Amino acid sequence: MKHIAPGAFALANPLAARPRAVTTAPRADANDPRKLLAELQKAFEDFKSANDEKLKGKADVVLDEKVTRIDAAVGDFQKAIDDLNAKLAAAQLNSGERELRDAEYSESFRAHFAKGTVNAALNKGADDEGGYLAPIEWDRTIVDKLVEISPMRSIAQVQTISTAGFKKLFNLRGTGSGWVGETAARPETTTPEFGPLTFTPGELYANPAATQQLLDDAEIDLEAWLAGEVETEFAYQEGLAFVSGNGTNKPFGFLTYVTGAANAAVHPFGAIQLKTAASATAITTDELIDLVYLLPQVMQQNARFVLNRNALGTARKLKDGEGNYIWQPSFQLGQPSQLLSYPVTEMAAMPNIAASAVPIAFGDFRRGYLIVDRTGVRVLRDPYTNKPYVMFYTTKRVGGGVLDPQALKALKMAAS
Repeated sequence: MKHIAPGAFALANPLAARPRAVTTAPRADANDPRKLLAELQKAFEDFKSANDEKLKGKADVVLDEKVTRIDAAVGDFQKAIDDLNAKLAAAQLNSGERELRDAEYSESFRAHFAKGTVNAALNKGADDEGGYLAPIEWDRTIVDKLVEISPMRSIAQVQTISTAGFKKLFNLRGTGSGWVGETAARPETTTPEFGPLTFTPGELYANPAATQQLLDDAEIDLEAWLAGEVETEFAYQEGLAFVSGNGTNKPFGFLTYVTGAANAAVHPFGAIQLKTAASATAITTDELIDLVYLLPQVMQQNARFVLNRNALGTARKLKDGEGNYIWQPSFQLGQPSQLLSYPVTEMAAMPNIAASAVPIAFGDFRRGYLIVDRTGVRVLRDPYTNKPYVMFYTTKRVGGGVLDPQALKALKMAAS
């Protein structure tokens, strides 16, 4: 696909004055990346034409409704492309590592799903309460699915551990030095100090159920079904926790580390710096530019914007001083949309634009946030609690917290 320079969108559209059909959202069967990209770029041109009319003072109820509908369609097309990008990233995550690690154990695990039978091979994953560790390849499948639908996993650093927690030491510097003459004494200088920070996993669970008859008939892929049920619940809970979790049996969300928040004084490097907007309900291009320049240049190479769909819809209407829209859609599969030439990650758990809220974050999240996965998904088959259903109580231990607050910045709305 031909590359279009960001400034190209500033050119006058000779068709802008002609009546055009209102852009609609992508159909359920629209899974052709080339068609999606083409429709997205057409939708964005429609949006710019309608929004420009509105900005020129021609706004009325009909035009306002048209802008809103086209803006929503642009978001739908971009979301469809972002979903394809996430699947592509998940497919590449463990490419070439799909070999079956323990065929005997995996077969026993499948048999236990259906009938509850236990043999010697399955006991390798048993604990005193009858819980069983899922096979490695099944565990990895769930992680892959979480990457597809949990945006933080695709942009943050992920550390797998086999212990109860993970401790990170931070160099607080402080090494002394001095100038001396050729024969002068060299007294001892100060030594650097280290600040520890512990990442403790909380326990995440899902408890899907199926009837014993359904399991007996085996008309479904039991592993795929259970993995699907687990990933949906895990991804939802993770999405909330990585953004705003309070650390009680769950990760600490990165928004709890901003200046003035609960964890502002926890990290040895300090709090996440804030840029405060002038308004409680609106953002400006200049404020987003200021947010970018808060981040040290050395950390901007892998930086990105993180915000929810509502905030992104607001940012999509902003222009720079030369009249160019500061948001640009994806131009090829595998690439996200951009805001001020930086990638955008849409994250539903981020707050809406409102008084005193922190709706937009910017920075290098791979350097700034750490997700800690305790090795192993554990499954407890329970045919007794809720007859005639068999419950599959599934748990995974996950932790998280800010790794380097200097790598992240955030925009806070003014108080009302």
